[in-house]
Amino acid sequence: MTIKVGDKVPDGTLMEMGESGPQPTASSDLFGGKTVGVFALPGAFTPTCSAKHLPGFVQNAEALKAKGVDDIACVSVNDVFVMAAWGKAQGADGKVRMLADGNGDFTKALGLDFDASGFGMGQRSQRYSMIVKDGVVEELNVEGKGAFEVSSAEHMLGQL
Repeated sequence: MTIKVGDKVPDGTLMEMGESGPQPTASSDLFGGKTVGVFALPGAFTPTCSAKHLPGFVQNAEALKAKGVDDIACVSVNDVFVMAAWGKAQGADGKVRMLADGNGDFTKALGLDFDASGFGMGQRSQRYSMIVKDGVVEELNVEGKGAFEVSSAEHMLGQL
């Protein structure tokens, strides 16, 4: 079942690169007591994700925070080392938290996974964005197959 507006974000653990290496981040800690702009994408270093999706949130980080977003989180079914390297390459440090969902467990719990094995990529996340306030989904924008419109930073800014 796919998560929807008004639902509580499921419990789960994502990985984030910390000062001393990979660190677990519980979804309850990520979303509890704050407003978080989350976006997810099929994969680090992939064309649309690298050319448009992540750069839009990096460029609009201050504008999102000025409209009440406490944290911006990028989630992908990649390992924590890939997410950290991609974030560094894209200038995301201090702007967007790069969260790895290595096994796709969090993505599956949201009901937003899809099978990309036809492209040699295995199970991945659909492209989406959501605004989460104190653990509850306020806005959810899931892209159609191959699209990039409603999950952009610009669209999220219009929802705040």
